[in-house]
Amino acid sequence: MAAGVKTFSRTFVWILMGLLIVGLAGFGAVNMSGTVRTVAQVGNQTVSVDSYAREMQRELRAIEAQAGQPVTMVQAREMGLDQIVLARLVALASIDSEVQDLGISIGDENLQQEIVEIPAFQGPDGQFDREAYDFQLEQVGLNEAEFEADLRRESARTLVQGAVFAGVEMPDTLSDTLIEYLLSRRSFTVATLDSSALEAPVAAPTDTEVQAFYDENPDGFVLPETKRLTYALLSPEMLLDQVELDAEAVRRLYDERESQYNQPERRLIERLPFADEDAANSAKAQLEVGGTTFEQLVSDRRLSLVDVDLGDVPASDLGEAAEAVFAAEIGDVVGPLPSSLGPALFRVNGTLEARVTAFEDVADELRDELAAERARRLIEAQAEDVNDLLAGGATLEELADEVEMEIGQIDWSEEAFDGIAAYDAFRNRAASVTADDFPEVDFLEDGSIFAIRLEEVLPERPEPLEQARDRVVSSWTLAETDKALRAQAETILTDLAVSGDFTETGLPFRVENGLTRTAYLEGTPADFMNQIFEMEQGELRVTSGPGVVLIVRLDETLPPVENEELAAMQTAFGEQMNQALAQNLFDAFVRDAQTRARPTVDQRALNAVQSSFQ
Repeated sequence: MAAGVKTFSRTFVWILMGLLIVGLAGFGAVNMSGTVRTVAQVGNQTVSVDSYAREMQRELRAIEAQAGQPVTMVQAREMGLDQIVLARLVALASIDSEVQDLGISIGDENLQQEIVEIPAFQGPDGQFDREAYDFQLEQVGLNEAEFEADLRRESARTLVQGAVFAGVEMPDTLSDTLIEYLLSRRSFTVATLDSSALEAPVAAPTDTEVQAFYDENPDGFVLPETKRLTYALLSPEMLLDQVELDAEAVRRLYDERESQYNQPERRLIERLPFADEDAANSAKAQLEVGGTTFEQLVSDRRLSLVDVDLGDVPASDLGEAAEAVFAAEIGDVVGPLPSSLGPALFRVNGTLEARVTAFEDVADELRDELAAERARRLIEAQAEDVNDLLAGGATLEELADEVEMEIGQIDWSEEAFDGIAAYDAFRNRAASVTADDFPEVDFLEDGSIFAIRLEEVLPERPEPLEQARDRVVSSWTLAETDKALRAQAETILTDLAVSGDFTETGLPFRVENGLTRTAYLEGTPADFMNQIFEMEQGELRVTSGPGVVLIVRLDETLPPVENEELAAMQTAFGEQMNQALAQNLFDAFVRDAQTRARPTVDQRALNAVQSSFQ
C-alpha cells in the first residue's frame, strides 16, 4: 500500500510541474540570515538543503544513466534541471502546508502498517525486517525520523488529492456532443459531371487569356528558394576506357554464376507427406473416389498450402519421385511416392522449362559489370587524393584539369530530381551546404564521387510566364472546365429541385447510406463529408471535386448506431471528461495553496548546494 501511495503521489506532482514551475518565477528571492539549513520557506513548511541536494543528485544520476556520461552542474542549469527540482519540492511543500493547516494526518498506527507492507523492508520470510529497514534508509541517506515524516506527508497529500478527485463527474452534454459529431450518419445521393458532360470541350486559351490568368494567380506560379551549385563529378562510366579486362576474368564470372544462367527443367509442386503407406493410400483414395480435394487433405492435417509448397524443384531434388512427378500434367496429384519425410502425395502446379544461356549471350553484360566494378575501385583509390587537393585549396575547376572530373552547374531545390539531383547523397549535401563551406568529396550511390560549391541562393520568386506557360494553360483549362460544369450543374439543380429524380438528369449517380463524417469517397474533395454534414435534409448543393463537379442531395439525417462501439465510446469519453475536470479542480486547489503559502527562496543556500556538485 505504501509503495502505491508513494508512486501515486509522485505521479500527480509531476503532472503539476508544467503549471507550478511557471509560478515559481514569482517567488521572492531573499538572503536569509543565520545558519543555512533551508533553501525555501513555504507557508509552515521548509525545503531543506539536504532534500534539495538529494533530489538534485537523483536527477543528475538519472540523466547521466541516459546520456552515458557525467553531467556537470553547468550543464544541469542549462537544461533548467535546478529549477525543475526546486519547483517540485516547493509544490510538495505548498500542499504539505495546506494539509497541515487542515489538520490531516494518517496517524501512527496507519503509518506503521504502511511501513511493514513495503517489500524493500521485508526479509526472506515476507515479514518486516528491522535490519533491511535500516539498510535501505542508509542507502538513500535518510534517518528513520526523516523517512517516516516524508511518508506521513505523502500519505496525507494522497488523502487530500483523493478527496478532491472523489465524486467529480462532468455532465453528459460534452461527451454526448462529441459522440454526435463523430458517429452521427448521413444518407445522400450524388451525381457526377466531368468534361465528357459538356456539349463541347473548353477551347484553347488565347495569349491574352493566358497572360491574364497568370497575372491573377501569382501564388500559383512561384519558383521555390533555389541553390545555384557548381559540382565536380567523377563517375565509373567516365573511367571505363581506363579499365583493362581479360577474357578469362569475364569467363570466371560466368562460371561463378553458372547455376543462374543454366537451369534444368523444373516443376512447381506441393508435397503432403504421411506417416506411412496406408495413410497415404487412404488419402489418395479419398481424392479419387471420395470427392475430397487436395486443399481439404492439407487442412485435415492442420497445415496450410504454404506449409506444403516446395516452390520450383528440379528432378535431381526429388529422388525416386522425380519420374512420376515430371510425367504428370499441371493440376495432377501423384503418389504416394517416396520422399525425405515419408510417403507423400505431390501436386504439380506448373512447369518451368530448362533455361540455358550461352556465355556469348551474356559476355558483353558481364564485361560491362566487371568494368564498372573496377572503375568504382579506381574512384575509391582516387577519392583521398581528390580530398587532399581540395584541402590544399584547389578549386573545382582545377580538379577538372588534375583528375579529369566533370564540371557542371545545377539550380537545386527540393523539387529538383533530374540528373545528379536524383541521388539522395547529392540531395542531402545540397540541402546542407552553405556559402561558408569548403568543397569536400562525397560518394553517390553508384560509386561516383562529387564535390559541390554554393554560388548563390535565389529566393522564392515568380516563375517567368514563358517557363510556366504549360502549367498556366493546364490550370486555366481546369478552371474554365470547372466553371462550365458548375454552370451546367446549376441548371440541372433547378430541374432536380422540381422532379427530385436523379435518373432524369442522365448523369451517373450513386446513393450512399448511413455514412459518418470520417468516411472517404473516391473522386470527391477532401472536405466533402464536412459539406454533407453542413446540409439540411432535402437540400441540394453543387460542389467541385478533382476534375469533376458533383450534385449532392442530403436524403436523411441519422443518429449514431446503438451498438457496443457506441457504448464503449460513451464510457471512454465520460471517464476522460471526469478525469479532466477533476484534474482542473486539483490544479486550482494547488495554485491557491501555493499562492497563500507565499514561497520564498534562499538563493545563497541554493548556490551553496549547487556548488557542491561542481
